[in-house]
Amino acid sequence: MSDVQAPGSGFYVYGVTRGLTGEEVGDVRGVSGAPVRLIEKDGLTALASEVSLSEFGEAALRENLEDIEWLESTARAHHAVVDAVSDGAATVPLGLVTVYRSEERVREALGARHEEFARALDRVTGRTEWGVKVYADVKQPEAAAPAGKEAPSRPGTSYLQRRLVQRNTAEEERRRVLDVAEYIHCQLRDLAVATRLHRPQDPQLSGEQGWMLLNAAYLVDDTRVEEFGDAVKHLTRLDPDVRVRLTGPWAPYSFATEEEPEEEVEEAWQGS
Repeated sequence: MSDVQAPGSGFYVYGVTRGLTGEEVGDVRGVSGAPVRLIEKDGLTALASEVSLSEFGEAALRENLEDIEWLESTARAHHAVVDAVSDGAATVPLGLVTVYRSEERVREALGARHEEFARALDRVTGRTEWGVKVYADVKQPEAAAPAGKEAPSRPGTSYLQRRLVQRNTAEEERRRVLDVAEYIHCQLRDLAVATRLHRPQDPQLSGEQGWMLLNAAYLVDDTRVEEFGDAVKHLTRLDPDVRVRLTGPWAPYSFATEEEPEEEVEEAWQGS
């Protein structure tokens, strides 16, 4: 028997799981400090909190989503619930601020998207998401001397000097570090069951200097986590101008939906 819904309230849904009991949720609190409750349908369980529509209704959200402090607080609470539950059961996170007007609407969504959620849970069970970010510390090369201004030299030296300048152009440096990033991605992709390539982050958000060459997520079997970590450590030594950052483990936000075609590393670079 479900609890009576308060007037003017709805249900904020954090994610979908299965095989979870109320005891495992414990005293986890969600957005606005609301307790987390379980709403079940056909073997799937939605993690939800009853919330006021004066704050989470459509009209209110248009204003609240423009409030950075409100958005950050809501995001922290959302992620905290998903992280707490995913430690004990495979969980498919939903997008931030997914709100339904009633418990019955939540059940209808579980039924309508049952196959999609079941496939996603199968995909992430026994696996965790790891993030790998690759940055390049490459200095811009000095401009080449104008043609006809080379100092006198022995035969053949001028040709070698010109080739050296060409090799050190910005484009060559760009290509070189991109090749390193692509190699890193290929090596790690072979150790993962799925990957996602994200757009580079704004340096003001990441706090990192230099070019962001790769911003990738890897879904890794829990039995291969140590192997994956060792591979990242090895790849950090590939090139002194390239820095590799490993983050995680994370709840599988990047793998909550069906697999999409990967972007090329080159395209990710161009998006920076």
